[in-house]
Amino acid sequence: MGEPGTTAVLLAAIGLLLVLAGLASPISNRLGVPALVLFLGLGMLAGVEGIGRIPFDDYALAYRLGTVALVLILFDGGLNTSRVVLRKAALAAGLLATVSVVVTAAVVAGIGLLLGLSVPVALLVGAVVSSTDAAAVFSVLRSSGVRLRESTGATLEVESGLNDPMAVFLTVVATEFALGTPLDGGSVALLFARQFAVGAAAGVAFGFGARELLRALPLPAAGLYPVLTVAVAFLSFGVSTLFGGSGFLAVYATGLVLAAGPMPYRAGVRRVHDALAWLSQIVMFTILGLLVAPSNLVSAMGAGVALAAALAFVARPLAVFTVLAPLRVPRRELWFVSWVGLRGAVPIILGVYPVVRGVTGAEEVFHMVFFAVLVSSFVPGATVAWLARRLGLADAQPPSPAASIELVSLREFPGDFVWYFVAPASVAVGGQVRDLSLPEGCLITLIVRDRNVLVPKGSTDIRAGDHVCAFVPPDERGLLDLLFGGAAEEPR
Repeated sequence: MGEPGTTAVLLAAIGLLLVLAGLASPISNRLGVPALVLFLGLGMLAGVEGIGRIPFDDYALAYRLGTVALVLILFDGGLNTSRVVLRKAALAAGLLATVSVVVTAAVVAGIGLLLGLSVPVALLVGAVVSSTDAAAVFSVLRSSGVRLRESTGATLEVESGLNDPMAVFLTVVATEFALGTPLDGGSVALLFARQFAVGAAAGVAFGFGARELLRALPLPAAGLYPVLTVAVAFLSFGVSTLFGGSGFLAVYATGLVLAAGPMPYRAGVRRVHDALAWLSQIVMFTILGLLVAPSNLVSAMGAGVALAAALAFVARPLAVFTVLAPLRVPRRELWFVSWVGLRGAVPIILGVYPVVRGVTGAEEVFHMVFFAVLVSSFVPGATVAWLARRLGLADAQPPSPAASIELVSLREFPGDFVWYFVAPASVAVGGQVRDLSLPEGCLITLIVRDRNVLVPKGSTDIRAGDHVCAFVPPDERGLLDLLFGGAAEEPR
């Protein structure tokens, strides 16, 4: 068939896997589990023991591709974390991302010892499964139509972006211990300080540098702006890592700082990075699924179930209560945050790292972690929406508008398009657009009523059930929120 034919078969196979991954998303909504779990299943079906019969056992390649994917995912997370959310959740999320991760790792390692694992393997398992994947939680919540209360959602959102560097640090230390590298408290403390200090400094520096570069360098085409931000993400990770810092912390911090300031073509950049993050997750989970032979999971089943149970019922609750109870967080929020500590991409990728480094028994660790991630995603994942409603942590969510509108521009404008759902109790009901007394700089741009799109005029009346789109300067958001009763869809 020749080289062109081989390439065509490869591209066709990749295309088919991506199509199946896209089709898996509606299925995940019905099952109430993260779509990424189904992507893992697709990879296993395509693998050497599945219907695809694709032989793949290159752990080093999988780790490198997973690292690139995580860089894009974390950068996208930083771009979409607002300053308001960060301020509200900084203390709680910071403690969950550091102290809680260490407590989780220690408890799981202790349970691993009780299960008969050796000390190096138990420490590796504890370190690898210590971080959560709140993105999986939010995908389940969005598919079920549940919106968490602001404080709870902010804590989970920021924790998910901040806790990966600590898990990586613990995994590196546990791997060195398993390899017999001499370690002492001083060297570990120095490594920790260097990782986090250099990573944070590099992230902030690249974030501010990218801000100034985008402002001072007008590009001739809109499509070049996402190219530049992708380059900044890779540079932030690479430079930080080369200087001994945490590249994952750096890239998340870069996204945070960049998004906090003026950014030309903001909506377009975020849309591209959102697509890249989804593509990265699909490719990453499918490749990781290819690594797994179902026959190898059978031997890890008992330990995997035990580890998943330990995470859900012992390690995660203990870690959450240890750090959040002193902050006087309501008990129902403590239980919810404890239960929704789903595991996702990071533990599986970190499980590959000891294999790449040649640790004895590392493949056993990988399969145990893989199985634990699957179980912890299916069981808590299927109950997240129900538990949020049961504990009273779900806010009433107005229906989403049937249309969208955005300002596509190569420079920053002082305002956002915000959708408002007009509830029957809204003071705007019954009035006309000209009677709204909108603040200076505000403009009603579109009204969606039932299935009809209306171009508003001064005489257009406002009815209950309407979706109203307004262009709003940031300083005037509070007034319009009072007028319409709060935004139905926040600007991104």
